[in-house]
Amino acid sequence: MRARLLPLLVVLMAGVLLAFGFPLAVALAAGQQQGVVVDRIDDGARFAALTQFVIDAESSKSSGAGERRETLQQELARYQELYGIRVGIFRRDDNAIARSPSWWELPEKGEGHEAFIQALAGRRSHDPGQVWPWQTHGKLLVASPVVLDGDVVAVVATESPTGQMRARILRGWLIIAAGLGAAMLVAFGAALRLTSWVLKPVQTLDTAAHGIATGRMNSRVAAGGGPPELRRLARSFNEMADNVEEVLEQQRAFVADASHQLRNPLAALLLRIELLALELPEGNEEIASVRTEGKRLTQVLDDLLDLALAEHATAEISLTDIAGLAAERVTAWRPFAEEKGVRLTGTGRTAATGWADPIALSSALDAVIDNALKFTPEGEDVEVALSVAGDRVLIVVADRGPGLTEEELLRIGDRFWRSGRHQNIKGSGLGLSISRILLGAGGGSLSYEKNPPHGLRVTLAVPRTDPAALPE
Repeated sequence: MRARLLPLLVVLMAGVLLAFGFPLAVALAAGQQQGVVVDRIDDGARFAALTQFVIDAESSKSSGAGERRETLQQELARYQELYGIRVGIFRRDDNAIARSPSWWELPEKGEGHEAFIQALAGRRSHDPGQVWPWQTHGKLLVASPVVLDGDVVAVVATESPTGQMRARILRGWLIIAAGLGAAMLVAFGAALRLTSWVLKPVQTLDTAAHGIATGRMNSRVAAGGGPPELRRLARSFNEMADNVEEVLEQQRAFVADASHQLRNPLAALLLRIELLALELPEGNEEIASVRTEGKRLTQVLDDLLDLALAEHATAEISLTDIAGLAAERVTAWRPFAEEKGVRLTGTGRTAATGWADPIALSSALDAVIDNALKFTPEGEDVEVALSVAGDRVLIVVADRGPGLTEEELLRIGDRFWRSGRHQNIKGSGLGLSISRILLGAGGGSLSYEKNPPHGLRVTLAVPRTDPAALPE
């Protein structure tokens, strides 16, 4: 979830910062250019005042007119030499009164020409188009009218290079970019803290839910930080887990108590049946049938008690010699297999270790081998193969019995379920359920598949690494 939430927050924060950054950068560039334009207007006003003296002297045919024109020309030359700004004073017919450099002419079209026309109309030129740092050949032309006796008699025009202005804009943009970068880092750190604060309770809740799903019913969510809604959810989860654990404990206790309490009346009933059998002719079929059903009921009660104990027991997981344990169980079951006329063999790896509860794994393997021997006809094989696949150690028990259909494979392992074709074979339908619970408590699993051309393949899998050391 963090991988999805964090980029979303970062993108949103980046969008907000850019929404502020772009207008700020544009405003900075406009401010820098406006400052240059204002300076040029001020310079133009000074030159316009000098021009008024020149034009006034020329109009009155004063003897000092030529000297004043020369002074004006020198002022323009010094200005151009000092600042590198082209400047000229032009009459209404475009004839220059003075200019520097001497060859400079007003543009005949474009923004510069429009500025000159506006100045002739008595208005200062509008702000020139924005010059950006990448426009290396950009120029700023500013025109101001020279007014004498209420009439526009000439125009002062300046054409400024933009190198320094563009450099200042670029430096300002770099400062803005650095500020945005720093703000982005701060925003990223804030997003990390925010996502951690929001998601930590969710992760804790997920860990606890996973623990309960895998059989650790004592898993709970510790009280911690996070939004109030998630803290309330954590408390509700703990209450739910307490109630579920209490209900399951009541069910287990009921099954265990019922199984235990029924054993005594059942034992007394079987004893009375034996006493009754003494009064009947030897070989009575009804008594034999009652004995068989009584023994089957005793087996069911024993299995129910085992199931209740298995669900309540805590697995004591340790590093176990899986190969040695499998070989030991094969050896233990081989006499029974030989008595049935079935060949029981152990194949595969001779050395493999895994993490399991040795007693639980032995019990589960016994139940699976017992089932395989029950359903395998005389003269066939039952193979117990040990292998390693990735991070799991596998014990595969393959028999040559009648096998199961696809529908039956989906139901095998359910409590009290037995195939309709095998009802006459001894069993309660709880053995594989108990095996699955015993393996699951230690992080193992039990799976089933067909064993072509006929038969069943049961795979017991246990982890090769300590489940307690793995991240949730």
